[in-house]
Amino acid sequence: MEEIAEVYGRSLFEVASEHGTADEIREQLGEFAGALHDNRDLAIFFFSPYFSTQEKKDGLRKAVTGADATLANFLELLIDKHRMPAIFRIRRYYDTLWEQTHHILPVQIATAVALDDGVARQLGDQIAKSTGQKIELTASVDPDILGGIVLRVGNSILDASIRNRLENLRKAVARGTA
Repeated sequence: MEEIAEVYGRSLFEVASEHGTADEIREQLGEFAGALHDNRDLAIFFFSPYFSTQEKKDGLRKAVTGADATLANFLELLIDKHRMPAIFRIRRYYDTLWEQTHHILPVQIATAVALDDGVARQLGDQIAKSTGQKIELTASVDPDILGGIVLRVGNSILDASIRNRLENLRKAVARGTA
């Protein structure tokens, strides 16, 4: 399924880039995928084999008005090829290509308590300086980490949380090496 998402996501991104609409399509694709994620009935309609391709296309035309023609054609193609269930993976891959093209590095910070905005921004600035890329920073609170920080920079993860340290200690005790 991942290869399918990459092929479709890359194709959509390349066509959108050629037409100069990559940003617009990224936003509209995100809105459509978000609507499917948030509305179970809508997702069932588009993903279910019980509705015909034509019924889905008619529903798509009613649900998606004012969308870029490239995206509308792309969504109809997904319906024709019975690939609509891959829409979330396609969106993620499209976003990855968009971020690479714009030299944007996603950075996620998770802490047990909310970080001061200045501290989070400072951390993001340091990462931007060391990587030479623009940073898309998101900070979240995860009480399960107990303390410390979990930092995800692109595909790399730095887990300096107390939860992680306790888990490593538990494993060491279980092995008898603590």
